[in-house]
Order: sequence, then C-alpha cells, then structure tokens
Amino acid sequence: MAEWVDTHCHLQLDTRDPDILLSRAGHVRYVVVPGVDVASSIAAREIALGAPGRAFYAAGLHPHEADRWNTERDGLLPLMEGAVAIGETGLDFYRNLSSAEAQVESFLEHHRIAEQMSKPLIVHCRDAFRQVYEVLERYGAGPWIVLHCWTGGPKWSKRFLEMGVTFSFAGPVTYEGGDTIRRAAAVIPPERVVVETDAPYMAPEPHRRGPNEPRYVSLTGEALARIWGMDTTEVARLTTERAISVFDL
Repeated sequence: MAEWVDTHCHLQLDTRDPDILLSRAGHVRYVVVPGVDVASSIAAREIALGAPGRAFYAAGLHPHEADRWNTERDGLLPLMEGAVAIGETGLDFYRNLSSAEAQVESFLEHHRIAEQMSKPLIVHCRDAFRQVYEVLERYGAGPWIVLHCWTGGPKWSKRFLEMGVTFSFAGPVTYEGGDTIRRAAAVIPPERVVVETDAPYMAPEPHRRGPNEPRYVSLTGEALARIWGMDTTEVARLTTERAISVFDL
C-alpha cells in the first residue's frame, strides 16, 4: 500500500478522538499538526507526544488571530523550539478577521523566527498572493516555505516556483469548481509538492459534506496523479520524500 504524509491536519481542533483518527489512517506514515495560537499549539504538542514517531506538531498564530501576536508571542516561542515547523502563519485578506497591518507584522515575525531556528514555515495565503509573494521576495524563500492548501492559479504558481518553495495541495483540488487549482498543479513539478487534509476542514470528494481526517489525504494524491498522468504510488513516494525532507521527519 502507498504511504502518505498528511502535512497539515488540525487533529486538536476536531471533536473526535485523535487516536481513533490516526488508527484508521494506516496508510498515512506521518502527520503534522499545526497550531493556530498558544492553546492549540499546546494541544498539538500533546497529540505529538501521544503518538511519538507518527505525529509531529507545528506552533504558530493563524492570520485570523494576528491581532493577538503581541500577547501570544511569549507563549509561542518555547513551543516553537520543539516543533518541526513554524506556523501556521501568513495572510488572509478574504475574511480579514485581523487587521492587515497585524497580519503582516505577525507573518514577518514568524518568518524571522523560522529563519533563526532553521525550521520550515507553514504559510496560509488567501486573497493575498501578491502580498505573500512580496514578503518572500524581500525576506527570503526556498523549499522551507510551505504554501499550505495552495489555491493559486498557474500564473502565481509559476512565480512562486521560481522561489523554490514547496506547494501543499488539499481537498479543493478534487472539487468540481477546482479547475484553477488543477491547472496550477499541472505546471508544478511533482517533486515540489506535498499533500495535506487540513482536517477537520475541506474534506475531499466524495466526502466534502462531512468532516475531514488524515485517511482522506490519499484522495488528494489520487487527484494529483490524474492531473500529472502518473501512478498514484509514484505520487505517494514523491510527496512523502518531499515532506520528510522539508519537515525533517
């Protein structure tokens, strides 16, 4: 059976038992559980401690919560020390739940910390492709930048490709309305890609109406295999190798 890595699943934000979710995802070799604030980063660490060698955690402040950066920072820093990645961070100018200024400040601080700690940076980008690009262009990019749940089209994909970043695809690549994402995937080399669920959100088809979980990550991989005209096991191998390399699993 092909083995996968779910590089982004919020098991700590799910009402279901994470042990059960992991137990029925036997084809998923590793999972990365990112925090969105101090409390959820602590909870993510607890899940990682409960499944050593299988689950790993990331610590950060989601752009929705960026207005709280100054009060969350001191609690996040020690958590970041033991994490495999920093984030999730980034910019979300679709919902604008925090001010643009606070989002940029928080994003830049996460970027600086990731560089200092030599850890990958998990980047959320929604309706902010230009602004995220400008930050990375100015402050540095490379394979350690993971563009979480990538939804950009071919144009932005080609521009970010030149930066050497890692693209992470999730359930939307399987959706009926996901043509732009599929056209983006078509221009990205498979060796530059990882897969994720973003569980419990955005379940892939045919489970879109229900909660997501790590075992569904293979459905995203299968969709990518169809786009690239490749065998699914080869997509699993390439995305797993990329995930292990980027997150140092």
